[in-house]
Amino acid sequence: MFKDYVKKIESANLYDLVQKTPINFASSLSEKLENSIYIKREDLQPVFSFKIRGAYNKLKNLSKLELDRGVIAASAGNHAQGVALAAHTLDVKAVIVMPVTTPEIKVQAVGARATVILHGDTYDEAYSHAIEISKTRKMTFIHPFDDEDVIVGQGTVGYEIFTQVQGAIDYIFIPVGGGGLCAGVAAYIKSLSPETKIIAVETLDAACLNSALIEGKPVKLKSVGLFADGTASCRDWRKTFSILKELVDDVVLVSTDEICAAIKDIYNEVRAICEPSGAMSLAGLKNSSLKMRFQNHL
Repeated sequence: MFKDYVKKIESANLYDLVQKTPINFASSLSEKLENSIYIKREDLQPVFSFKIRGAYNKLKNLSKLELDRGVIAASAGNHAQGVALAAHTLDVKAVIVMPVTTPEIKVQAVGARATVILHGDTYDEAYSHAIEISKTRKMTFIHPFDDEDVIVGQGTVGYEIFTQVQGAIDYIFIPVGGGGLCAGVAAYIKSLSPETKIIAVETLDAACLNSALIEGKPVKLKSVGLFADGTASCRDWRKTFSILKELVDDVVLVSTDEICAAIKDIYNEVRAICEPSGAMSLAGLKNSSLKMRFQNHL
């Protein structure tokens, strides 16, 4: 069912911009948790996030007419910077709609490579405005996750993991917001290594996937927590959910305190200060470590 993703992921032409990030063996954590633990260093991407993968792959698959008309996205974070850099690299006009509450430092970072429009107090309001502009200006809207080309781009993380880790991989813990990263990695890994367990990690106050799996369909939560704001998303995920419901083996929910502890653990291990969303995977592993004994984990 997902073999087409494998072909597209392996043929994705991203590495003139995207970095093949290293995987670090976490020796201290491995000893402490009695497992072999590896950390995939997506913080070393040009925009410090995996989001550049999906954005760049999407733009590279647009037609010349679509590129000439420009692209638009809505985001206050990593997706905004990914789209801005991808468009700048390809000399494509990009418009990013950000909520008026977006910190000035983020606005300036995105504005260096794209036109920024501040609109609305929330992401949903910025999103709706971006959709309206895409229609009136005939620009291509770059969805942050629910798009096949974006999922394929994020799935290159799975391709790299599969080629970088020696031996069988027992579990991969992946943070989930919209689910693009988890869907892409799962589609690739499960096709080549079906015995590998894919564990989705969500925060207790933004458990969209967990709720959707219980209900059997995507749901919209009344509110979501914003501490791990990179994964605080609960809308428009038909494509990602269709993959996740088939390939995710379990969902682990983590608290803010557990994420903070994981941020400290990652700093002690690799001397990198990780954003909350990036630390969720380790928080999920630690949450599950008493139940699991395995050889290779990411």
